[in-house]
Amino acid sequence: MSFLKKLFQPQTKKPIIIVSGLPRSGTSMMMKMLEAGGIPPLTDALREADSDNPKGYYEFERVKQMDKGDTDWLEDTQGKAVKVISALLRHLPDEYEYRIIFMRRNMPEILASQRKMLVNRGENTDELDDAKMADLFEKHLQSTLKWIDRQPNVSCLYIHYSDMLADPMPQVEKITAFLDQKMDKIAMANVVDPNLYRNRAEQ
Repeated sequence: MSFLKKLFQPQTKKPIIIVSGLPRSGTSMMMKMLEAGGIPPLTDALREADSDNPKGYYEFERVKQMDKGDTDWLEDTQGKAVKVISALLRHLPDEYEYRIIFMRRNMPEILASQRKMLVNRGENTDELDDAKMADLFEKHLQSTLKWIDRQPNVSCLYIHYSDMLADPMPQVEKITAFLDQKMDKIAMANVVDPNLYRNRAEQ
């Protein structure tokens, strides 16, 4: 975006809704819930549903280029929802307002789900060290949460995956209040499928 275009750009009327979290933390489920509730998702449908995400990934490929400066597409994202992995949140341009729904999930479940996905893709998992991966994820998570807290143009709601699967409606109420929008709460709750709660942590 040119300097003059930024200078005379009208103020954002609607915040951009970001769904984020660590890999395999329920971000695709959250995107589908928002869509069911009435918020249009930004997706190019290039990544098709599979056994790991049978209801779709809800991804937009250009998000992956934000660290290379590709952010112009955000102009058309106001009032929509887009999935942004936590590692790329720092590359969101500061001229917009963001409301981030950040998915949390028990670390053992994330690691188990990640490993299963790699196996399904035929990748070698013998050299994966769960302890090292957990440590890296935790350090990244803490750094990211601190960054979010420092951003004046960012509001964030944390939703835990297991809470959503156990009883979706209280979480749906939190989401609609956070987004300050009239949404189809029943349709959102109906998206949640406990049968997809695989790799559940031992209680």
